[in-house]
Parts: sequence; structure tokens; C-alpha cells
Amino acid sequence: MTDTELLFNPFLPDFDADPYPHYQRMRDQDPVHEHPLGFWLVTRYDDVTALLRAKLSVESGNLAGGPIADQFQQLEDSTRALSMLDRDPPDHTRLRALVTKVFTVKAIAALEPMVTDLVDRSLDRVADGGRVDLIDELAFPLPFAVISEMLGTPPADHERLRELSGTLVRSLEVQTDPAVIQAINDAEFELTEMMRDIIEWKRANPADDLLTALIAAEHDGDRLTEDELVAQVLLLYVAGHETTVNLIGNGAIALLRNPDQLALLRATPGLAANAVEELLRYDSPVQQSRRITVAPHTIGGREIPAGAFVIAGLASANRDDRHFGPDANDLRIDRADARTHVSFGAGPHHCLGAALARLEGRLALGKLVTRFPNLSLDGDVAWNGRLNLRGAAKLPVTV
Repeated sequence: MTDTELLFNPFLPDFDADPYPHYQRMRDQDPVHEHPLGFWLVTRYDDVTALLRAKLSVESGNLAGGPIADQFQQLEDSTRALSMLDRDPPDHTRLRALVTKVFTVKAIAALEPMVTDLVDRSLDRVADGGRVDLIDELAFPLPFAVISEMLGTPPADHERLRELSGTLVRSLEVQTDPAVIQAINDAEFELTEMMRDIIEWKRANPADDLLTALIAAEHDGDRLTEDELVAQVLLLYVAGHETTVNLIGNGAIALLRNPDQLALLRATPGLAANAVEELLRYDSPVQQSRRITVAPHTIGGREIPAGAFVIAGLASANRDDRHFGPDANDLRIDRADARTHVSFGAGPHHCLGAALARLEGRLALGKLVTRFPNLSLDGDVAWNGRLNLRGAAKLPVTV
């Protein structure tokens, strides 16, 4: 089968800028799709939600073999594999309980004044620049500053961290290039050492912050081991900013390309929270989530064998007209069921940072569009080339 004949081929030239027609074709033609590269892709809303809530694995050791198992074997000798994102119960349950003790809804809500101040300062820079890259001036620095402030980390090389985390998140995608796999391993090693240094510094400089609380966190007499602590901090650091960069960037693009919805948000600021839900649905910051079958598993009328790598198509599910209706491909910030999107996943691995992402998205996008009535695109959007954490790498705007 040639590349052009593949039903799912993210390397087609138009996929990066707009994958949604490709997902629609999959939903219509083969919604539970077995790919020649050895993975399965599930694309309809009901099937995706069922997959996310099923008692399946995320641990690569349960793969039966094949190219995906080979990829994980090359990546798995790492501290990152100890993160709660990569563990099944009972380890996942224990790790999540420890992190949840300090990552509470109340703690997130208390961050609003700090996030508001950071947004205002970013928008001051945008105003001073006149014509700026919105990723560099708002979408990246805001969530990076927020997670750094929450953790209470010392000053760091932001650009290097951005570069390394951008490489590391490619481990969330199917990779066949040995050079990419090596780059991921190198980035992870460097990031892990940086996290160890940060944790060592924090032990010597405890404060009222998330990292100090994580170091001290105890649940039923249990504490994080040193490697587990490093893995959770690395997860929070990377997930705490990579995904929100996409929410802000993709959200701004969607509003600018739909001027009627942009005008509605400006005229009705009270819609900001629901607008964030709709923007999460319309162009999901995280496009996929993985599961591994531990026994034959039937979904969408097809039986997937044990040991299979299964991709839950979050972005595809969010555009499924079987759930969201005939206007599923349209942006509607007043959509009544927007919050039923699956951009934060579902089931036991539902995103722990959902409340934080919602807070940052509401403040950043709400303030951006109200402060700059003449905000407009000023050049071509450059996409980051990632399949899973798909977002804009460059977003030129004028205010």
C-alpha cells in the first residue's frame, strides 16, 4: 500500500494545517481502524469515550510485540516511565493520590490573581510590540511562568526547557525514525538531570509551593520515591505548559478565523468560560490518548486483540457529528454541550490539570480579545509538525 492509499496518513501535506477532514473520513469509512504500522485508531465519540473509561493498560510492557513495542523498548529505560501518565493501578492510583493532595481545585482557584497579573504583563508586551508572534509573547510564556510559579522553581533557561520539552513530547507519537528516538532519549536525560537539580535546590529552599508540598506529600503512610518524584515533577513541568500553549494559540487562531464568534465573545464576556470549552473541542490541544489491551477487547463492533496499541482519537471525537450534531465542524462559543468534549481525556487518566488549563485559557483569551479590538492575523500560521500535541509554532498578529 502506498502512502497516498493509507486511510490514516499524517504525512500528507495538508494534514498538519487541518487534520479534521482526514478524521472525518476515518469516522465514516473505518472508525475502528487497524493501521499497517501495527496500531489501532478509534475515531468516533462514543467509541473513544468507551475506550478511555475501559479497564485497559498504559504500560508498554503489556504490548504483544511489533514496531510500537520496539519503539517503547528503545524509550522505556527512563525515569519518565514512573510518571502517573505511564502507570496502571495500583501504582497509578497511589501516585495520583499523592499528587492530587497538593493539586486541588481550591489551590488552582487561588492562582487567579497571579495568572491575571501574568496575562496583563504579557498583553502589555503585545501592545508595545504592535506586530508580534502571539506564541512567543503570550501562549508560551504564560503557562511556563504559571507552572514555574506553582512549583516554586528557581530561574531557569526557558528557551532550553522549551526546546527539550518540545522534543520529549514526540515520545507520545508513533515514531519510526531512529534519529528522532535518540533525540527523545537525549532530551529526557537532560530534562531529568535538570529536574533533579531543581528538587535538590528546593529541599534546601522549602517554601509555600507545590514542589515543597510534593516532597513532603504523604498518603496512608506512603511517599514518593526520589525517582517517582522526579517523574511527577517532569510530567507537571512539561504537561503544565505544552498543552496550554496549544489551547491559547489554537484558540486565538479559531477566533480570528471566525470573526462572528470573536465579535460574540467581545460583546458577551460572560461567555468566556464556555468559549474555552468550545475552543478545546474545536481544535484540541491534545489530539490523541493511548491505551493497551490486556485481553481481547471489543469496541465499535470490532475485536481488538490482546497486547494491541490503541489510539483514542480525541480530536476526531470532538468533531463527531453523531454526538455534536450537523454543525460539529463549526465554532460556536455558546454551544450548550461544548463541555462534553474529550480534550482532557476521561476515566482514571482524566487530566489532573484541567482546572488550571481552563483558568489560563479563560483569562488569556478573554483579556486578549477585549483589550485589542483590532486584533488580526498578520501572516501565515506555522504549525509545530506534531501529531499529538498539535499547535501553532508561529502566530503573527497585529493589534
